[in-house]
Amino acid sequence: MSAGDRAPHARAPKPPLNPHWASGGLRPFSIKAKLGTLVVVSVFITTGLLMVAMYTATELRFITVFSIIATLLITQFVAHSLTAPLDEMNTVARSISNGDYTRRVRGDSRRDELGDLAVTINRMADELSAQDQQRKELVANVSHELRTPIAGLRAVLENVVDGVMSPDPETMRTALKQTERLGRLVETLLDLSRLDNGVVPLKARRFEVWPYLSGVLKEANMAVSQRAGIASGSGTHTRTDVHLHLDVSPPELTAHADPERIHQVVANLIDNAVKHSPAHGRVTVRARRGPYPESLDLEVLDEGPGIPQSEWHRVFERFNRGDAKNGGKGDGGTGLGLAIARWAVDLHGGRIGVAESARGCRIKVTLPGEPRTQS
Repeated sequence: MSAGDRAPHARAPKPPLNPHWASGGLRPFSIKAKLGTLVVVSVFITTGLLMVAMYTATELRFITVFSIIATLLITQFVAHSLTAPLDEMNTVARSISNGDYTRRVRGDSRRDELGDLAVTINRMADELSAQDQQRKELVANVSHELRTPIAGLRAVLENVVDGVMSPDPETMRTALKQTERLGRLVETLLDLSRLDNGVVPLKARRFEVWPYLSGVLKEANMAVSQRAGIASGSGTHTRTDVHLHLDVSPPELTAHADPERIHQVVANLIDNAVKHSPAHGRVTVRARRGPYPESLDLEVLDEGPGIPQSEWHRVFERFNRGDAKNGGKGDGGTGLGLAIARWAVDLHGGRIGVAESARGCRIKVTLPGEPRTQS
């Protein structure tokens, strides 16, 4: 499904507060019904005791005492059934106000107004917990995405300061390009807060694949060279020995997509492949023409240990750190790179997944190209 097909605020319909009585019919277990029953029972008890007094010549004062005791016992039973859930709800609400979203009210199965209130409080806790998780993921996404352009910009500036590179126009253009991309990322990554609503816009256009991917690999090379011994959001990697290779056929290949989003896809896939490549390994970015006009088939291949087929469905989940590729040892990363890549591909209505490979890992991306009009 493309981004244009998503409703701006489409959400799954929420279940009714209480499925037992959502139809609006009679609620025999409501609080009103219980209080009415309490009054009726009290009247019957008093009346019954009065009739007993009349037929047995019992003194009225004993009947009055018995009536009061019986009424108080029934009232205490009903009051406890009403106040105990309220005490629990108060405790849970206080925990939620202090930031603890793990507590839940246990009375959500009651068939009265208190059951409705319990369902509402539990639903509120679920939504607050989800929003808190999204906020944390947003911060992690921003940190992850900003790392690459900052590393590239730092590499250029350090090379100029150390005299390795001269501050010629080409070098300054590279630094400026990284700075501009950094600014764009600051703006676009804030859109992740609206990701679940599908309102992040796509700025798709036609572009030439070879020069575009060449620029992405150049930035990735600078980031890789800068990453030696530097702790970052994706761990500490000394991978200056990994070689990046570009394979585009035909050379004049063009595609229709959002270049900035595709940059997120390719950069994160390269970063993931570099992290898991062996010493002096090779990472290949391959681009071919897709089956539709301006569509594109992208592949990123490495020579690492690969991913077990049983883990293929999990590698694109957020905070999945790919421990299976590391022999069960995490690399200290956030596990967000492939999740961000999947998000960007989904915005295009494309597909991304792990494909069969004789060696290493092979991630395949399919972009649909120009929107197809239905006749």
